[in-house]
Amino acid sequence: MNPKVISKVAALVLVAGFAAGCANTIRGMGADTANAVDATQQAGRSVERSASY
Repeated sequence: MNPKVISKVAALVLVAGFAAGCANTIRGMGADTANAVDATQQAGRSVERSASY
């Protein structure tokens, strides 16, 4: 293999690694957002129940 091919393969591996890391981060942010929405809805229900008494 010549150096050009090796450097292109190395660059491809790095880009793939960065893309995988970003995908995990985005997935984690989605889960955090969903949890925040659930907590907000639950808090709203709790306030609604306490206000009705």
